[in-house]
Amino acid sequence: MKYLFSFILLYALIPINAQVIGIRDTILMGSKFKITLVDQDSIAVEKSINRAISEMVRIEELISDWKSTSQVSLVNQNAGIKPIKVDQEVFDLTERAIYFSEITNGAFDISFAAMDRIWKFDGSMEKLPSETEIKKAIEKIGYQNIVLDKENSTIFLKKPGMKIGFGSIGKGYAAEKAREYLQNLGIAAGIIDASGDMTTWGNQPNGDPWKIGITNPFNRNKMADILTLKNAAVTTSGDYEKFILIDDIRYSHIINPKTGMPSTGLTGVTVIGPNAETCNGFSTSIMVLGKEKGLALINQQKDYAALIITDNGSVIKSKKYRKIKKKLMN
Repeated sequence: MKYLFSFILLYALIPINAQVIGIRDTILMGSKFKITLVDQDSIAVEKSINRAISEMVRIEELISDWKSTSQVSLVNQNAGIKPIKVDQEVFDLTERAIYFSEITNGAFDISFAAMDRIWKFDGSMEKLPSETEIKKAIEKIGYQNIVLDKENSTIFLKKPGMKIGFGSIGKGYAAEKAREYLQNLGIAAGIIDASGDMTTWGNQPNGDPWKIGITNPFNRNKMADILTLKNAAVTTSGDYEKFILIDDIRYSHIINPKTGMPSTGLTGVTVIGPNAETCNGFSTSIMVLGKEKGLALINQQKDYAALIITDNGSVIKSKKYRKIKKKLMN
């Protein structure tokens, strides 16, 4: 699923200029998160990490479709019945997701969540869903059937059985909100790693920028690239960690909303840019679109670029990759 990881030089753990680094792993949104913060001392950094986690838990309670009391779950429970009033940030997140659907012609679609009824990537699947099951699920997919009422801040799913889910951009959004929250508290530097959806700001205590390594799944001993980032985001979508294996064929957890089948052709897509939520929207979209259409999409973006690893191990960089990579170092 993800193959991004961050690494911090060991000497950065030594307090310099009355600053220390604190690192904590936790589970949120069903995934592993890693929070790395720079603060004035060990007590302060632990308190700041607690605040970051609290902010991301707040978001999880709003948008996790597997929590029955979340606003997104209430929207899903009332599909085909009535609109549901939601908080402004849930409405805005949904609106941005629909924008991605429009620019990708449906390759990205938060209503693909209806597929979770027939595709299970928890080790329980022993056979592929039938064509009939896939066809019935596809009938419930379609961002065009998500009705947004800006004046009343409501979301309505036209078809009974429809579902929306933010597994594709929700973790990136949570990371960005945590970063924003911490910066408002005066935290000068850190990394929020939401299971590979990462946002960074500031420098390590010794003044060095953060360094992010992108592993090549075809050669774990060699990096596909090393990023030096400051005030930037990087996300990776991939198929080699979360998948099912049936009849010796690997099926990715990233589903094409139009076909109801796992995406093919690409092993991983890393996107760099200023915002983790947007990066993740592009990385997921490119996995579904494939190499040619995916590159055409990302090459149109002013502030975002992609590194693509194909199923045969080729590493391809979008046109502005080097330029944007250099820009994100500053």
